[in-house]
Amino acid sequence: MLTHQRAPSRSHQQAGFAITDVLMAILLFSVGVLGLVGLQGAMTKTQLEAKVRADASYLANELVAQIWSDTININSYSESGCEGYAPCNTWQSKVTSSLPGGTGEVTTNSSGDVTITITWTNTAGDQHQYVTQTTVSAAGS
Repeated sequence: MLTHQRAPSRSHQQAGFAITDVLMAILLFSVGVLGLVGLQGAMTKTQLEAKVRADASYLANELVAQIWSDTININSYSESGCEGYAPCNTWQSKVTSSLPGGTGEVTTNSSGDVTITITWTNTAGDQHQYVTQTTVSAAGS
């Protein structure tokens, strides 16, 4: 007696292949989404650091403009007189409130050289500084 064995149908042989394709697609999509989430986190951190640097630059330039408009009291902006001089003290308060762990130091000398150093701490705990120097001279000098 001859019996014929029936060959498995083509669709039965490929049934597991589609499931494997779907699982691989899900795996690749998940890895891509995780990469995008990591990229978004890095971009947010970088954007925050750039904002703080821009704020420090703005605050330093604001004080330079204040000193230029008040050249007669330039020595009141130095560290020894800053706390007792209202415009400088107000600026120091802005630095403290605007920047994380922010401090501002101002040094002046008799020839009108002004150095402003702003220091802050970023989210990782690293200290950063913004330093600007200028020479301010009274009108007619």
